[in-house]
Amino acid sequence: MADKNKNRICLPLLYAEGEFEKRGRETAEHIGCEFGRPQPGEISLLYDESGLKLTDGTLTLQADFSHLSKRINKNNLNSEMIVKCAKIKGRENPVLIDATAGFGEDSFLLAAAGFNVTLCEYNPVISALLSDAITRAFEDEKTKAVAERLTLYEGDSIEYLSSLDFTPDAVLLDPMFPERQKSALVKKKFQLLQKLESPCSDEDELLEAALDAHPHKIVIKRPLKGPFLAGRKPDYSLQGKAIRYDCIVLANSPDER
Repeated sequence: MADKNKNRICLPLLYAEGEFEKRGRETAEHIGCEFGRPQPGEISLLYDESGLKLTDGTLTLQADFSHLSKRINKNNLNSEMIVKCAKIKGRENPVLIDATAGFGEDSFLLAAAGFNVTLCEYNPVISALLSDAITRAFEDEKTKAVAERLTLYEGDSIEYLSSLDFTPDAVLLDPMFPERQKSALVKKKFQLLQKLESPCSDEDELLEAALDAHPHKIVIKRPLKGPFLAGRKPDYSLQGKAIRYDCIVLANSPDER
């Protein structure tokens, strides 16, 4: 594996063959990783008929929105906690920035609910996996309209928030890594990603950048019993079984509770 010094990210090999080799080589060049066949058990990226995935030969991770099809049904969307938290009264086509996109599932739900979402992801491997998922969603007529509301920004979200020339309606922060799930298989799968990226260590700077963007609302996803992000007490919170959404409503913003 090569090492990207800027963010201390290890870049795995990327491999594809046959009709997928050209696309695989293009993706490797875009990410900045080497193209070649990995050793057995080596963490690598694989491009095949199902798209781009991260694998060690035993476990496989792939960004994918197809399993969200039932949740984006209009009858179900309004019951999603992330939608309840992010909504803004009287706003049509609100603009939201997901500053810690990861695999983009929350952003996909929000796009289905009518938000125009910019997903920020600085890790080039995760960004490539996410980009592939968005492309596949765009190619599927059932999810094309949702995918059209998603824009991927490949880079540092703090820099992006600092460079905005507009005021977003909302900013979503989920600096915890990875998703908080208890399944042993899920934990093992996310170990693949943890070898590429460390948890967010600049939470104060991240929240400050979100505040400086002057959105109407900041939504922060936290573990149920986790501390407030950067010690900032929210205006209100919504709790689920395993996670909590802390909401900061800024001055002159309508109360959305």
